[in-house]
Amino acid sequence: MWDPAAYLTYGDLRGRPFHELVARIPAERPRRVVDAGCGPGNLTATLARRWPSARLEAFDSSPEMVEAARAGGIAATVADVADWTPGPDTDVLISNATLQWVTGHADLLRRWAGLLPSGAWLAMQVPGNFDAPSHVLTRRLAASERWRTRLADVSLRGADTVGTPEDYADLLADAGCTVDAWETTYVQRLEGDDAVLEWISGTALRPIRAALADADWEAFRGELAELLAEAYPQRADGTTWFPFRRVFVVARTP
Repeated sequence: MWDPAAYLTYGDLRGRPFHELVARIPAERPRRVVDAGCGPGNLTATLARRWPSARLEAFDSSPEMVEAARAGGIAATVADVADWTPGPDTDVLISNATLQWVTGHADLLRRWAGLLPSGAWLAMQVPGNFDAPSHVLTRRLAASERWRTRLADVSLRGADTVGTPEDYADLLADAGCTVDAWETTYVQRLEGDDAVLEWISGTALRPIRAALADADWEAFRGELAELLAEAYPQRADGTTWFPFRRVFVVARTP
């Protein structure tokens, strides 16, 4: 279950990639703007201000996130991004930190590119840190003797979860699109004890949290906290540097 409150922790840091993605979309007067995987809607609201004349469509697969978005004034709906089809007037389609959860999302991007109208903009951003210590240590602990039986049904994403900028550029160029693809590593300054653990608890650790009872979850967190503290040492001022790579693509359909 998604926790909107946890998702909004470090909201400014989570929002920066979204804003930098949207800034690279030069659409002027789109008819429909879609936020595919809108989360709690706090970032979706900025799209209405960017394109005030557009019809705004937002959806997420989590009922909890959709409820939070609706509470914030966004007319969001519950839908699975893998099954969703863009309407014929969709001139801007944005997917922010969502497609990493979709197995085979390269095929999904190819399908969207073929369904969007001519001259539409397809923009997406995904985390590219699945080979970072935060994720490697989580997978290693989950596979350890103590936890592997209890987490046998949990699928944790590996380094091949997302492609490189070149992978996505090739895919969408082959679909006839004009493509702008890049990556950025943000060296994020986190505050507080166990800062990296708290950061990934609302994202990468969600499947583990869902699979464990409360006591086991706290035990797992305690073990992981020690590993992360070694990999990401806290500075003397109480802050922690957390490098976070993200992959961006903005494409225009032919």
